[in-house]
Amino acid sequence: MRFMFIVTSPNPGPPSEALLAEMGKLADREIKAGRMLDNGGLMPLAMGAQVRISGGQLSVIDGPFVEAKEMIGGYAIFELPGKEEALASAKEFMQLHRDFMPGWEGTCELRAFASAMS
Repeated sequence: MRFMFIVTSPNPGPPSEALLAEMGKLADREIKAGRMLDNGGLMPLAMGAQVRISGGQLSVIDGPFVEAKEMIGGYAIFELPGKEEALASAKEFMQLHRDFMPGWEGTCELRAFASAMS
């Protein structure tokens, strides 16, 4: 099954250098094993935009977005046998945050691709 991991945090700012190094090691291992298909961090909200439809009208809103409570910091796409393996992988990834950025708070959301469900 193909899963997307989406990492969100209310804490703005980049990861520490130590965490980046450890995430790089983990990503290298997972890519070499054929489990991680893609990954990346995202730029700050100030560099983004939203295209909305409201009342039948299209509008563009440049970032940062006032209502944003959490920022999506990054993502990864995995090909894994199932949800159990996806959860184990996400726990390992989040443990790196706990170990290398004490006090950091955030979420790693796992979402199976719809095409993987059929």
